[in-house]
Amino acid sequence: MSVTIKDVARIAGVSPSTVSRVVSNHPRISQETSRRVKAIMAELDYHPNIMAKSLVSKTTKTLGILLPRPAEELFANFFFGELIRGIVTQAARAGYDMLLTTVTSESTELETISRLVLGHRIDGILLLSSRTSDPIIGFLQEHQFPFVLIGRSDEYPNVLSIDNNNIQAAADATNHFIAQGHTRIGFISGPPNLVVSQDRLTGYRKALRDHRLEFRQEWVIEGDLLQESGFRAMSFFMSLPERPTALVVFDDLLAFGVLRGLTELGYSVPGDICLVSFNNIPLSELASTPISSIDIGTYQLGYTASQSLLRVVQDEPLSQKQIIIPHRLIVRESSISPSVNRG
Repeated sequence: MSVTIKDVARIAGVSPSTVSRVVSNHPRISQETSRRVKAIMAELDYHPNIMAKSLVSKTTKTLGILLPRPAEELFANFFFGELIRGIVTQAARAGYDMLLTTVTSESTELETISRLVLGHRIDGILLLSSRTSDPIIGFLQEHQFPFVLIGRSDEYPNVLSIDNNNIQAAADATNHFIAQGHTRIGFISGPPNLVVSQDRLTGYRKALRDHRLEFRQEWVIEGDLLQESGFRAMSFFMSLPERPTALVVFDDLLAFGVLRGLTELGYSVPGDICLVSFNNIPLSELASTPISSIDIGTYQLGYTASQSLLRVVQDEPLSQKQIIIPHRLIVRESSISPSVNRG
């Protein structure tokens, strides 16, 4: 005969509802009670029936993560791994499982999200990127379904969101070069449909404008989140009759492509061109030329997003709906060179 929640409650000297709250990691249960009940659960080899509990409570104890499309960008880019690590760490501490899903095309987006939401398979969902026009946000708002956006939305400015001040971050990267005397500064952007790409381009242009430097469209290239984009960009930049002496690069993975492209073309960093990129992944410090990078607190973005979503799911109050995670510039060898021609 299997052990029931009443058996655990009787031996622990508590009510069955208290055992249920221990299983759910309810914050009002004392640590002493929680330890005692969990010890008895382990001794009796008791495993709660999650499916039955879900039917009664109408919760699944599962959060969804909508992975960016195409999925190969996720697995090629260390940024997303660190972001998900922050999300999962907080969710696990609260006793929640994660369901990861992706879509293959725009036409299947709403179908995928609808299946999760209307099928009651998750309690809330995290959106890992913010696009300029996003029907998923509209769908989730229409159905009043808990979600958090990592990024920000111009179309839906009041949604729960966790972001950096990407305009200021890109301005800081650009100002870093201007302070050294650079006047020819280029920019390798991310996908144009991402809000973060537009914000960083805005920050780059603002820094140029504030210092009365010319913005030149030929010194701006749009890319994706893959190393190959940075590699291709260098073939273009280094063929210009007047090329930049410094580059602000949207993502560290792109910067690795830039380094590879310059090396194959016979140029050096920072001797011929200087670089600052974003995300400060661990490999940035280990590159052939250590890469200066804006640390955006990737883990903290994920952790805070998960924490905020859990508060909504558990009907806890939120002190603010738009949270900004601080950034900082980590200066390494790639952005400092006294020998470059900055005229």
